[in-house]
Amino acid sequence: MLDYLKETLGSDWGNAELSKPVEVRHPIIQWYDLICRQQASQSKKTGEVYTGPMTGAIYCYVGLAYNLYLLEHNVELQARLVARLKDIKQFQGAYYELIVANCLIRAGFELVLEDEADRSTKHCEFAARSKATGKRYWIEAKMRSVPGILGKTKQDGSTSGDPTSRLSKHLSEALKKPAPDERIVFIDLNTYSSEGIAEPSWVNQASRRLKDRERHLHPEQKAYVFITNMSYHRELLSTSPSGEALAYGLGLPDFAKPGPVRLKMWYRQKQKHIDGHNIMMALKDYPRIPDTLDGRPASETFSSNQRIRVGETYLFGDAQNPDGVVGTVTSATVSETENKAYVAITARDTGKGMILTAELSDAEMADYRLYGDAFFGETQKRNAECHDIFDLYEWFVDCYSKTPYEKLIELARDHPDIERLRQLDREDIVLELCEGWAHAVIKDKETIYQNY
Repeated sequence: MLDYLKETLGSDWGNAELSKPVEVRHPIIQWYDLICRQQASQSKKTGEVYTGPMTGAIYCYVGLAYNLYLLEHNVELQARLVARLKDIKQFQGAYYELIVANCLIRAGFELVLEDEADRSTKHCEFAARSKATGKRYWIEAKMRSVPGILGKTKQDGSTSGDPTSRLSKHLSEALKKPAPDERIVFIDLNTYSSEGIAEPSWVNQASRRLKDRERHLHPEQKAYVFITNMSYHRELLSTSPSGEALAYGLGLPDFAKPGPVRLKMWYRQKQKHIDGHNIMMALKDYPRIPDTLDGRPASETFSSNQRIRVGETYLFGDAQNPDGVVGTVTSATVSETENKAYVAITARDTGKGMILTAELSDAEMADYRLYGDAFFGETQKRNAECHDIFDLYEWFVDCYSKTPYEKLIELARDHPDIERLRQLDREDIVLELCEGWAHAVIKDKETIYQNY
């Protein structure tokens, strides 16, 4: 990624910036200088792989490289953004648009560059088509300008101490642009992160401003709005920089609105607005820079360990099979307390099924926690990890989504409202039953609230 960004931006441009005093260099080259200094302090021997802490500067520089890499398939859009990145006056806007592009791509969208040559009308940054729903959206991305940050000066930056001071203005400007499709608006507050605080300090004020704007909304101006604070560029030396995000359905009463909601209603709302939900998950996960770009986890790439994959055949050996046994892996699961994988195989010679164990290194365990069952090459997630009642409810629904109507009624035979259930269609019965089971497991009868 370090080399990729150099090649994409061009060595002539980079060397010209490096010839300047550090304080007046382009922000990208300032990040590069900090990374070089960190590399010099961390590396031990030339040619050896070493590890070091991720800093804000690394997140910015390598994150930018990865954002451009994700856009490599869209050459025209990448070229336009590269040109804007080099222009210090346009750098901030292009930098944030690339963050947005990263999140949209990882959320399952294809990006389309709008025709900037058409001067007859204003344009959004670009359009995006969801692979999940087929819907097309117009994308608008804006970041608050602050003097001395990302190349902005007193002439074009805000001096207000309130990071939401430009939010209404940015939103109004985005809504003024014609959009034949649904809108998605991203606005970054460009402030310091609220590290260690469960809810960022700006959330309440941002929510109030969005509600105020919603009161004066024209029917055609509804939009998915995502307020972000990707403050890595403000914490260049920090080893724990973070990003923050808030979702809001502007003119969309059933998307990302706080308040009481039943689990079945929450589930239906999520399915209805699955594109918005996927974007929020991608924002929370930004920048998610991969350890490798060839599909292999770090524990396999940077060591001699051979990863066990379902469907592959290996020679296994353990205490019960000192001479080894050749078998094909049919399934694998992990005991995190033991740092072991329990591997189900079919022996090649006898055809018998066996369960063997394999010790996992700390690096392999870290990759398993990151990738789950995909670590073993399984595309279907078998071992669902439930963090809250919402995860548990979705897991129940997924398990019973294809259960026949007659079987569902049999499972519900002792339900106190069985006659009403008989009148529902199969999907509604699943949602009703799973809601009761989820509450029974969690043992929480209180109202459930949306949480974005």
